[in-house]
Amino acid sequence: MRLALLSLLLLTVNSLAQLPDGYWTEEQSQPILDSTLRITLDPDLSHLTEGEAGAVSELIAAGRIIDELYELQLHRQSAAARRALLKLHDSTGQSTVTRNLIDLWHLSHGPIATTLDNTRLAFVPVAEEAPGRNFYPADISRQELDDYLAENPDDAEVLLGLRTVVRRATAENLAADKKRLDDFPEVDALHPGLRKRLESLTADSDRLYGIPYALSFAPELREARLHLNAAADHIQQETPDFAAYLRNRARDLLSGDYESGDASWVSGDFDGLNVAFGSYETYDDKLRGVKASYGVSVLARDAEKSRALESAITGLQAIEDSLPYDHHKTVRTRIPVGVYNIIADFGQSRGGNTATILPNDSDHTRKYGRTILLRYNIMTHPDLFANRKMRFDAVIDACCRDHLTTEGGFNRTLWHEIGHYLGVSKTADGRDLSAALADYADLLEELKSDLASLHAAPALKASNYLNDEGLQALYADGIRRTLQIAQPRADQPYQNMQLMQFNYYSEHGLITPDPDSGLLRINYDRYPVVVRALLEKVLQVQRAGDYDLARQFVARWNYWDENVHGVLAERMLATNAPRFTLVQFKALQD
Repeated sequence: MRLALLSLLLLTVNSLAQLPDGYWTEEQSQPILDSTLRITLDPDLSHLTEGEAGAVSELIAAGRIIDELYELQLHRQSAAARRALLKLHDSTGQSTVTRNLIDLWHLSHGPIATTLDNTRLAFVPVAEEAPGRNFYPADISRQELDDYLAENPDDAEVLLGLRTVVRRATAENLAADKKRLDDFPEVDALHPGLRKRLESLTADSDRLYGIPYALSFAPELREARLHLNAAADHIQQETPDFAAYLRNRARDLLSGDYESGDASWVSGDFDGLNVAFGSYETYDDKLRGVKASYGVSVLARDAEKSRALESAITGLQAIEDSLPYDHHKTVRTRIPVGVYNIIADFGQSRGGNTATILPNDSDHTRKYGRTILLRYNIMTHPDLFANRKMRFDAVIDACCRDHLTTEGGFNRTLWHEIGHYLGVSKTADGRDLSAALADYADLLEELKSDLASLHAAPALKASNYLNDEGLQALYADGIRRTLQIAQPRADQPYQNMQLMQFNYYSEHGLITPDPDSGLLRINYDRYPVVVRALLEKVLQVQRAGDYDLARQFVARWNYWDENVHGVLAERMLATNAPRFTLVQFKALQD
């Protein structure tokens, strides 16, 4: 009896543990976790060969390294904060309050959480989140960076490089980087001229310089490289193309030049495992929108679904030629596309992403094409669909509610990814879109791809890819995607481009509120003309490559009206559908 009472007392004390300043209380963390949907992905891997199973084990080991590296990219204090939190958790007897903080860490990919009112706050004692994350000096502003580049245009290529970290040229930083170059001779060998450039710099805190990710993250990348090569050893005999890709990507991690890996990835014949591994997406760079973050997805291919889908995707040139602009390009008639079940995600790939199209490098894309990875067990997860359906039903008139289906979501997502192949890929004067449009580039590219998928829908119906119900379902998912439960922050490109669509659709009669209920009706007959008109505007902005024009265009359609958006958000929130999703993986629990 006494033992039971003592255990109860300890449990109570632990749940109410007084933590040091800066750590959130249970009252602060619990509302976010209460609004979090937890799902566990557990695909059947019984068909894997011994070699494939060994490769998966090595890829997961590499992914765990990348997970912590990604957190470091987001916040310079993440590693120390993680260690301190785990130590605190043990010291409190693994209390509820610290367990909550660990769950919040996994949900947030680090020490900064998104709150229920869509703000970003630290839940452990770390410095405030910087717009430049850990890609740039913590104290630098966009204006300071732009002014520096205007005065030092020859430095732009390095400072705005996809895979470089920008530092101030202090004596401490220069000494540390030179020492790391000494400690990692393979990085020195793969980056000729880097040592000379570092040695030419003199200490000056007003001067900026850039170093490759390979140097900044050398310890982590060297270890990840070993695991990639070990994974290649496991499947060398079974899948030599996949093994070649892994070895090329292992080298890429330290060279920073992804061409060999991208080429072998897109052209390789993988019928079993696949892995998206590296730094590609630039959404986390809130200062300039050009720095890539690391992510890993370990995937098992559904060969039957993949082959069926590949044979069904036709007529892409005709869709490209139908886009509302005059500078059509020749597109690949066959696109590498695969249907996969996720084994595990790490880094930026963690979360509820439904699909990926890579690589992003325009030169690599032109030479080798891209590959589409459809994440089937996320796309069709019943709990995720139920969550989406609950919110949709709360604001959509009864006439249109049954049109939302998992199949419609699958097809809209697929053709969104294909949409990245279509339309403008360079400005009229030959610049990369990311260089020309900076922090608006991602928003406009995602908006273009969303609209391209909807623009293509009538052609897909005409070719019998979609029937009447399938067309309606794709269109319904296009509207579902535009619904917002909170006003987007300026640093949320996906949410902002979705808000822009909603506003354009509303002003042009594609969606209209019922005068009595306020519920939204989808006027399907308006879809083709409205989508085409908005797509035309986006293509014009991308082609012009004019940053000010992009800013004006986004500002015109990216607005929040509490009497409209606020009311709809309240109705969706009243369903108590979870706000966040924490994806866990059975493969990481074994």
